[in-house]
Amino acid sequence: MSEAEHRSGFACFVGRPNAGKSTLTNALVGSKIAITSSKPQTTRHAIRGIVHRDDAQLIIVDTPGLHRPRTLLGQRLNDLVRATWSEVDVVGFCVPADEKIGPGDRFIASELTKIARRTPVIGIVTKTDLVSKEQVAKQLLELQDVMDFADLVPVSAVESYQVDVLADLLVERLPEGPELYPDGDLTDEPEQTLVAELIREAALEGVRDELPHSIAVTIEEMYPREGRDDLVDVYAIVYVERPSQRGIVLGHRGSRLKEVGAKARKQIEALLGSKVYLNLHVKVAKDWQRDPKQLRKLGF
Repeated sequence: MSEAEHRSGFACFVGRPNAGKSTLTNALVGSKIAITSSKPQTTRHAIRGIVHRDDAQLIIVDTPGLHRPRTLLGQRLNDLVRATWSEVDVVGFCVPADEKIGPGDRFIASELTKIARRTPVIGIVTKTDLVSKEQVAKQLLELQDVMDFADLVPVSAVESYQVDVLADLLVERLPEGPELYPDGDLTDEPEQTLVAELIREAALEGVRDELPHSIAVTIEEMYPREGRDDLVDVYAIVYVERPSQRGIVLGHRGSRLKEVGAKARKQIEALLGSKVYLNLHVKVAKDWQRDPKQLRKLGF
């Protein structure tokens, strides 16, 4: 195939928190790279997933859910979203099939309308496996009224329904050009970032609703153990905002943290393709979401 027919470029999915953006990214890339959790606001880094095809290379930038910010962290996340939108070739606006289109979606649509002249926006109804065909049709009609889309498509990442159709729609809107990343790469995020995200995902599972925003993870050290090429040592710190939250993450006599460690270790081993020794500590960083110095230290 001549290079002229090959397309390459960037896409991103936007939508309210928990609209299915990360699961969709994973379904397209075919590998778990963006963390998914039933807790809103779990994605913080613009993790890129790379879809390699014979005719194209689609790089997916995963943004945090856009929301009305209440903290400095919330504001920084929103700035990150807008910066990302202005740099991609096509945007997918995700709305779950099983939830009414609400003010949050309209707020995002009003922001997207500002870039829609330059950047095509595709409307995506996600999670179609959770509702009837009639409900999907109804949601598509409702979504159509929210803004002027370049295209509309219903998908289910879980059942792989129309994921390839969506990939085609995104690829069609990429500029012609050669591959931007070597074949075989799934993401360009440094491994440490991904490892931190996997630990954070495990820590979020099953904790009460007051915690999601309050957990940050930093990797202090990560290196292959001396004399062993099949074992990586990972030392990580889970930060919470208050001593009471530390208790929640630790659990009774540290039982909860042990579960988190076991779960995260499995995922990290799959990511690194190697055995992992994971050392986890929980620390309190008071009100870190509102403190610019601490935000910087924790990578925001």
